Amino acid sequence: MREQANFWRHPAVPEVNLLKARYVTHRFTRHTHAEYAIGLIVDGVEEFQNRGATHRAGTGEIVLVNADSVHTGHAGTPDGWAYRMLYPSAEAMAEVAAELGLPYARPFFPEQVVSDPALAGLLGRTHLAAERGDDLTASTLIRTFFAQLMSRHSTRPRVPSTGPSAGGREVEAALEVLRGRMVDPPTLEELAATVGARPFPLLRAFKAATGLPPHAYLTSLRVRQARSLLETGSPPALVAAEVGFTDQAHLNRHFKRIVGVPPAAYQRSAGTYKTEEGPAS
Repeated sequence: MREQANFWRHPAVPEVNLLKARYVTHRFTRHTHAEYAIGLIVDGVEEFQNRGATHRAGTGEIVLVNADSVHTGHAGTPDGWAYRMLYPSAEAMAEVAAELGLPYARPFFPEQVVSDPALAGLLGRTHLAAERGDDLTASTLIRTFFAQLMSRHSTRPRVPSTGPSAGGREVEAALEVLRGRMVDPPTLEELAATVGARPFPLLRAFKAATGLPPHAYLTSLRVRQARSLLETGSPPALVAAEVGFTDQAHLNRHFKRIVGVPPAAYQRSAGTYKTEEGPAS
């Protein structure tokens, strides 16, 4: 089966990105992004890791991945899977939560795969309206969908009951260092010395807090920054250098493993619906 991936910005709600794709051999590496990932499996089975467990989502089921939550993605059957995804920003979700009068600004989805036929049908219609560029219908349906989704499946965000985790301040300081040194990152030893920690304790605390070791988290940071730069029109080759990748091929490889489409296709889609077809592996 031929792999296809179409990524675009919502025509009426700019805080929401969309993906329509079929994947067979493509694998999403362990990564995190600032947006929620909410989607409908329209064919096949997707398998993914999230929150310490492996999940399988089949045809008609809804996938729910919280913002800033480490996850993967790959085919759960030899024929792969097809899905329609929404990527709303935390700000967009907070706005809907406020309009609903929910007692929390940032909804949390405790279940990563849910079976809700009525909501799945609404998600499919919402995504199709956005694909067709029907602004009024798309903007109406997406707010309706988010409202029903939160009312049925979200809870108050979970917070630790025992206070900050061990090494929490050192981890926060390490994150700041990595954000400021994407192009010339320190070694683990240098990072630990900078934040006043020992290498192995910092590594354990960092993985416990973020779900990723520092080098993998850095890759997610670079891709996140690359997305912002591509949206401003910067050429992919220049973007690769500005975020610390060795060259454009290095950017392409990691970008596609996290976003699902190559940087050039992502850039063409910014602001409007474009189609990019072909192998995504």
